[in-house]
Amino acid sequence: MSIPGFPTSSDIYLEVDGVRVAVVQSYAAKTTKSSSAVEAFGEPEPVATIPGQAAHVIELSRLYATDQAVRDGIDFYALENFSLVICKPDRKIIYSGCQWSAIQESASIGSMVLEKVTLVASRRIETGV
Repeated sequence: MSIPGFPTSSDIYLEVDGVRVAVVQSYAAKTTKSSSAVEAFGEPEPVATIPGQAAHVIELSRLYATDQAVRDGIDFYALENFSLVICKPDRKIIYSGCQWSAIQESASIGSMVLEKVTLVASRRIETGV
């Protein structure tokens, strides 16, 4: 039984072409943005800053392949251009254009569980639910 308002593992999942391929127990997201200072001759400090591109890095813990993905023979190591969907009580966050950058696997024989997966996403959007 889930507590209303708190995300459960079914609220965090990986999606490929609109199909849920794995549920995720937890995540930690970090977005960074590089900015450049605009310097002017004779000025002791920058006169402006120019925003750079955002980089989204998400670490997922405990990924479980869905039954359908297992039947389809999913290979997490071959996944490219997938999405991470996080459903919150008032909105949905979607990281799209994802590529994995690290996978740590630790599971018993025959199970489809990945302990930690680090993703890099090209976009992050929020939508109202």
